[in-house]
Amino acid sequence: MYIHQQEQWPDFYWDREMLALLLADVRHLQGRFLGRMDALGFELQKEAGFQTLTEDVLKNSEIEGEIFDRGQVRSSIAKRMGIDIGGEVTIDRHVEGIVEVMLDATGHYQRPLTKERLSDWHAALFPTGRSGLQHIKVGQWRDESSGVMQIVSGSLGREKIHYEAPDFARIDTEMSRFLCWLNAPCDTDPVIAAALAHFWFITIHPFDDGNGRLARSITDMLLARSEKSPLRFYSMSARIQQERNDYYFVLEHCQKRGLDISAWIEWFLGCLKRTIETAEKTLEKILDKARFWEDHAGQKFNDRQRDIINRLLDGFAGKLTSSKWAKLEKCSQDTALRDINDLLSHQVLIKESAGGRSTSYILGKLIST
Repeated sequence: MYIHQQEQWPDFYWDREMLALLLADVRHLQGRFLGRMDALGFELQKEAGFQTLTEDVLKNSEIEGEIFDRGQVRSSIAKRMGIDIGGEVTIDRHVEGIVEVMLDATGHYQRPLTKERLSDWHAALFPTGRSGLQHIKVGQWRDESSGVMQIVSGSLGREKIHYEAPDFARIDTEMSRFLCWLNAPCDTDPVIAAALAHFWFITIHPFDDGNGRLARSITDMLLARSEKSPLRFYSMSARIQQERNDYYFVLEHCQKRGLDISAWIEWFLGCLKRTIETAEKTLEKILDKARFWEDHAGQKFNDRQRDIINRLLDGFAGKLTSSKWAKLEKCSQDTALRDINDLLSHQVLIKESAGGRSTSYILGKLIST
C-alpha cells in the first residue's frame, strides 16, 4: 500500500522530539550563515547569489539526467540579475526556462503558489512541448492519456516499480488541498514546511514530467520564505545531486509506509545542514575573489583579461593555455599572447611547470595553495 492510499492521507506526522535537536542545529547554522552574508554588503551578496543560482539550475536538471552548458546558464542568470560577465552567448530555450522558474520561485517567494503559477513553471521547463522525443501535456495536470504514473527502473521485462502515483482523476482534488495548505498561515517551522511540501508534491506527481525539478523549486521558494530573502546563498539541489541515491531511497521508503514521515524529514534536515556547511566553503571563494580585485584595484585590465581572471577565480576547468584563451575570447592567438604576457609581467598570472606547446597558466595568487 502506498502512502496516498492510507485512510488518513494526507495527515502526515513526524517525531518532533526526535527531530528537535537536529532542527535547532540546522536553524542555528542557517542563522549564523545568513548573518555572515548580511555583513558582506550588497555586491558580494549579489555575487554569492549568482554563483548559487548557477549551481542550483545546473544540479536541479542534472539530477534528472539533463546536462546544461554552464556558460549558457551563467549568461542567462547574469542577464536577469544585471551582472556583466562579458561575452555574448546564445542561450537554449530550455536553459532560459529553468532559470525563469528558479528566479520566480525565489525572487517572488512571498507570492501564493497557484495552479496557474505552477502551470507557467511547467510550460517554461518544456518550451517545445516535449520531454526528449516524447510529446507531453505542458502546463496541465496529467490525465487519462498519461496512463498509470509509475517510477520504474530496470531493463525491459525486468522492471522494478519503485512507486505508483495517485490516479489522474484525483489530481485536481489533491493539488487543491496541497496548494491550500501551502498558502495558508501555518504554525509548522518553515524549514519543516519546506521538507513537507517537497515530499507531498512529489508524491502527488501531478505532471507528466518535471515533477522532481518543480518539487526542488518549491523547496527553494519555501526556504527563501524561511529566511525572508530572495537571495539564495546555498543550493539544496547541488547537495541532493551528490546524495541522489539516498534521496531516492528515503523517498521510496516513506512513500511505501504509513503517514509517519520522520525518516524523510530527518534526511531533509541532514541534507540541508550539509548544504549550509558546504556553502561556507563557497563563501570563502567569493571572499578570495573580492580580495583579489581589491588588491589589484589600481591595475588596468582589458575586458578579455578581466573575463579570464574571473573564470580562474570561479574555478576554471582544465588548463588555461593561449589557444584556450583565444577560443574563449574570440580573438587571435597573437592577441591572446599579448594579454597573457601583460599579466605575466605584473605577476597576475604565472606559468605552470610544463613548458613548450603545453604551457599553461594559473593565477599568481594561487602559488601558495
